[in-house]
Amino acid sequence: MFVTYVLYSATFNKIYVGFTSDLISRFHSHYSLAKSGYTVQYRPWKVIYVEFFVMKSGAMKREKELKSSRGRTFIKGLL
Repeated sequence: MFVTYVLYSATFNKIYVGFTSDLISRFHSHYSLAKSGYTVQYRPWKVIYVEFFVMKSGAMKREKELKSSRGRTFIKGLL
């Protein structure tokens, strides 16, 4: 099972889109384990969207769509 997800940092008005096969570990990394990178500098994050896929290719395609201008418009509608 694969998951495409969207995080939102209200403090910095930032959005992060990603996908993973291990959602719990990935969130744990975003919230506390990572010491550098994009998600570290804009903590705290709120999960605003998740979508599940059987195949990795589907999750990757959806991640790419959400990173497009149409996807950003969809995400802003969630806020």
